[in-house]
Amino acid sequence: MITNTDVSKTLVSRLSPVALAVALTVPAISHSAFAQEAEATEEQMYEAITVTATKRPQVIYEVPIAISAFDGDMLAEQGITDLTDVGKFVPNLNVTGFSAGHTSSVNPFIRGIGLQDHLITTDPGVSVYVDGVYLGRQVGQNWSLNNIERIEVLRGPQGTLYGRNSIGGAINIITKEPDQGDVTKVNAEFGTRGRVKTDLFVNHALSDTLAFNMNLAYNTRDGLGEFINVPNAEYDVGETEDISGRISVKYEPSDDFRMVLTADANNGDGGLRPYTVLIDEMPEGRFYAGTNSLGLELRNSDVTPEGYDIYDNATGTPEVTSVSNEARGVSLTTEWDISDDYTAKVVASRRTSKYKAGLDDDGTIYSLDQYPERGEADQTSIEVQLNGYINEYTDFVAGLYYFNEEGSNRQGSDSSFDGGGNTLQLDQETTSKAVYLNLRHDLTDELSVSGGIRYTEDEKDASANVFDALGTIFDSNEWDEVTWELATNYTFENGMTGYATIQNGYQSGQYPARPYCLIGEFFGAGGFDDLDGAVAAVNASNCFVASDNITAVNYEVGVKGRVNEYFDVSVAVFNTEFEDLPYQVSRVSEGGFDTANLVVEQTSRGIELDTTLNVGNFSMLTSIGYMDVEVDEQDGFNPVAPLTPDLTFAIGPSYTFDLEGGDKIRARIDYSYRADMYGEPSSEPARMTEIESRELVNFDVAYTPADEAYTVALYGRNIFDERYDNARLNTGDYILQVLSNDASEFGVRFSTEF
Repeated sequence: MITNTDVSKTLVSRLSPVALAVALTVPAISHSAFAQEAEATEEQMYEAITVTATKRPQVIYEVPIAISAFDGDMLAEQGITDLTDVGKFVPNLNVTGFSAGHTSSVNPFIRGIGLQDHLITTDPGVSVYVDGVYLGRQVGQNWSLNNIERIEVLRGPQGTLYGRNSIGGAINIITKEPDQGDVTKVNAEFGTRGRVKTDLFVNHALSDTLAFNMNLAYNTRDGLGEFINVPNAEYDVGETEDISGRISVKYEPSDDFRMVLTADANNGDGGLRPYTVLIDEMPEGRFYAGTNSLGLELRNSDVTPEGYDIYDNATGTPEVTSVSNEARGVSLTTEWDISDDYTAKVVASRRTSKYKAGLDDDGTIYSLDQYPERGEADQTSIEVQLNGYINEYTDFVAGLYYFNEEGSNRQGSDSSFDGGGNTLQLDQETTSKAVYLNLRHDLTDELSVSGGIRYTEDEKDASANVFDALGTIFDSNEWDEVTWELATNYTFENGMTGYATIQNGYQSGQYPARPYCLIGEFFGAGGFDDLDGAVAAVNASNCFVASDNITAVNYEVGVKGRVNEYFDVSVAVFNTEFEDLPYQVSRVSEGGFDTANLVVEQTSRGIELDTTLNVGNFSMLTSIGYMDVEVDEQDGFNPVAPLTPDLTFAIGPSYTFDLEGGDKIRARIDYSYRADMYGEPSSEPARMTEIESRELVNFDVAYTPADEAYTVALYGRNIFDERYDNARLNTGDYILQVLSNDASEFGVRFSTEF
């Protein structure tokens, strides 16, 4: 059983002196704040945020699930510039980037559930939504956190209201709608590592019924290393440059009807994500043993020659030195208040995304294994909702949902495996349809119950070609699933809320990501002459088979709310059971970089804590997550380790100094800790895939004059320059060590509004 005492002991034993110093200064600051400000005014007291996690507006403490929310105007102060940064401050949330070495990739894991991969035949375990629109792909979107109203992180399966691919949870990004106010905001950052970030936001009323807002942003940052064998490389290792824009128009001819039309676009370019290849650790591997096509015995010194570090890249293949991404989207949201009790809503969207990336897996100047890659996806979604009140005690949300995605991934003539040609052609079309209903009923003033059900049908048509002699293999499959949830809320006399929830989630079956097993199946045990073409094709098609549905059931209890006028808390204890959960493991096979699924049953349990303290001019945010995971052993499988740290911790104290004349200085520091974990689902120590724990510290010191005409701040992110791994993969020939692109940065931040 996990207790608060256990968590406290674990914290003390694992956190560094830096973390303890931050934590131990809090009581002293808090005591000083109490002494200076005996009572908090209404303006100083924390206002509970309103969220739409249940697709209806609710105060965050009324939602019977574990949820963290971030106010958009506070993101920069906390050092949050993208979704990766959000993952530093939410309990049991870890966001990494891998995806063929692309710097824009975002791979969120909530409670250990997510997906490292990005190919079209794979689906994420955590769904990301922007203004109600599901983002099907994790590469090529590079969502910029500008014009943000708030971000909501829903932990645990969300299958009823958010549908498939949310067995770990969901992330909601809600942007600012146009309104009748006239405002212009300018933000700018200039810092070390060549940081230049500018953002313009304009909101303007065109008439009593028509308003618009627009957001233009430019963001660039230098790299962490050089391509030492490609002197004419356009970008350095880890260098990023992105430009994005978004415009929304709101038409509201009456109080009962409104439409918001939004278009967005982004283009990103840069250098390959930092990574290195560990060869000496695998003496039996193809690289080290010299059994490759070049007859070379490669060493770590070939990847990182003397005089260079692991953030430099020794590839001799220009095609893998740069990455790019672009996305385009348009959405139309229409709301109609049919009566005082009923509102209809339609969200329709069309999105496209493209990317270019790829790795040189040997990491040397030699042309041995390199995989330049291109991918694209087009998606269309329509959701129709009806919500309202059946009577004064009962409200509901009902909806119909349609989603279609067509996408492809390609490795072509510039890709090679062991010095020879390497083909990867994946195509897939996914069609998903669903209907859902969620009801909430107040039994008394204190007690309410809610429940939901969703029926989903999925169809996938997929094809793969990894071997020209075999040609393209086609397959189709259909899945369906019923997901449901039951919850109850009770409001105590002190205003706090207790809840208990049973909820489940669903992820449709998936085809293999890199089915190079097709080649082995084509030849058979006796070689090519042992099989005729028809038999070979049948054997190979048996390798390109979709997995079963993945299901999850979560049991959760929690308490949340305002303890007193100074202190807010949210505590959740959960137990989640997964069936047919696939863990991806990649190996070098006869034909190429083969990716297989280890399908397991898993039980995850843990505790999560979010707190907010506001006393006078002092405030502090704290989050703690602790997890214990059990994976049932499967015959013939190696041990499987979950892709999550068992302990996450973050703390962010802030104090505002009131100066003479009404000027203010606000000082804030944020500390984030993630415990060690494995970089792929194998817990064998000999596999060398353990990722060490990491600690990150940010600070922000901001000055605002009495007239609040502007704010200027000094900031530092990852101020101790913690270098850490995002992933480690053991292919059998080498260890691929994917490094973070997150180095220290210091600079000045300026914002003004008029």
